[in-house]
Amino acid sequence: MHITGGCHCGAIRYQAEIDPERISICHCTDCQRLTGSAYRVTAPARPDSLTLLSGEPRGYAKYGDSGGLSRQFFCPNCGSPLYRTDGEGGAIGIRVGSIDQRRELTPKKQIWCRSALAGVENIEHLPRFEGED
Repeated sequence: MHITGGCHCGAIRYQAEIDPERISICHCTDCQRLTGSAYRVTAPARPDSLTLLSGEPRGYAKYGDSGGLSRQFFCPNCGSPLYRTDGEGGAIGIRVGSIDQRRELTPKKQIWCRSALAGVENIEHLPRFEGED
């Protein structure tokens, strides 16, 4: 699937090819800190398919809970998380929240569930509002 996306402030835009059948939710503690939320959702992109259309993201490298090296890329202006690559730069994981077509994408699996925060497994019972309450 061809996708486009970018950061919150609009400084960075990209395009890529992803496999919508491989979208995953990660509950690891690194992803919780990275997103400032309970988990992150990632769309794997085909190697070498990610093309930056505008802007230049910043990145840093960190060893994750799995022991593997991960390079995280984000907008230097607004801080939006955009994508990650593995230590060799081959595997690419695009942050679903930055994808323009995100409403068309549904996670297919969850990983690192032993780190999942209490209360995120089932939120159906929580009151729902169309806007801010």
